[in-house]
Amino acid sequence: MDLDNIECVSIVDGGDESEIHNHPHHHHHHLHQNNLHPPPFSSPKPLNAASPPPNGILGPTAITPATSVHELLECPVCTNSMYPPIHQCHNGHTLCSTCKTRVHNRCPTCRQELGDIRCLALEKVAESLELPCKYYSLGCPGIFPYYSKLKHEALCNFRPYNCPYAGSECSVVGDIPFLVSHLRDDHKVDMHTGSTFNHRYVKSNPREVENATWMLTVFHCFGQYFCLHFEAFQLGMAPVYMAFLRFMGDETEARNYSYSLEVGANGRKLIWEGTPRSVRDSHRKVRDSHDGLIIQRNMALFFSGGDRKELKLRVTGRIWKEQQNPETGVCIPNLCS
Repeated sequence: MDLDNIECVSIVDGGDESEIHNHPHHHHHHLHQNNLHPPPFSSPKPLNAASPPPNGILGPTAITPATSVHELLECPVCTNSMYPPIHQCHNGHTLCSTCKTRVHNRCPTCRQELGDIRCLALEKVAESLELPCKYYSLGCPGIFPYYSKLKHEALCNFRPYNCPYAGSECSVVGDIPFLVSHLRDDHKVDMHTGSTFNHRYVKSNPREVENATWMLTVFHCFGQYFCLHFEAFQLGMAPVYMAFLRFMGDETEARNYSYSLEVGANGRKLIWEGTPRSVRDSHRKVRDSHDGLIIQRNMALFFSGGDRKELKLRVTGRIWKEQQNPETGVCIPNLCS
């Protein structure tokens, strides 16, 4: 993604402006911080491959993944757990129904024709098992019947998060402290502490938009992390500019916060107020749902003033935490960070 034509100036919680300079051979900005203190970061804890727990203890379960029964339920082709229908050849070798078509109806072990023989005994064994969530090493305490385990894991709150960086197809996953460090160290994303911000976005030729103009800033406030996205993309026949906030955590927690974005000039003003989306929702999903502040090109150029040949947008914003009023049950804003 080409960011060479964008600058950003940030004022965080009333601090001095800090210029972000562009570097021609990088797809990011480096921040020269004045009177800004970096947020606390935990030591990296990548979750791409979980290391085995000490003493070989795998989790609170009556039957551990290392047992021979679990190995019987492992498909020899894809190595995933087998769910009905479980197929077998005439010699008793088993495999999952998905892989049956992949091996062209030939047993991968003995090369005999598979036919349509079900291994009912193994299916019965599977019904009797209870296993821990595969994210037990990340903190999930749940033990689930064999057939409901997959459904839980798809929604488990302890499952790792995908990297929220939008400028590349980054495959890194991890918990929030690790991803914050990853964004700072590997993607060189700007980090700020505070719940208010004032950004100035400058682009020399606002008519050249090919889904390639975007920025990401991470904010630390209320003990949480938020991703502020700003980008230009083609909507119909003309480019638009969009800013939106994502919460680095699950959707249920994201609902505890609100944010506002404001842009304007020449006596006109656009204001957006909403709830940050969780980073469980991809950057593209949020963008394509238009859940944020959208500025049409003509309005953006009007706000920029001058000869309309250069984009100059100043976007200000604020994040606050909603607190439940115990007497009325109504959420009230908490403006303290």
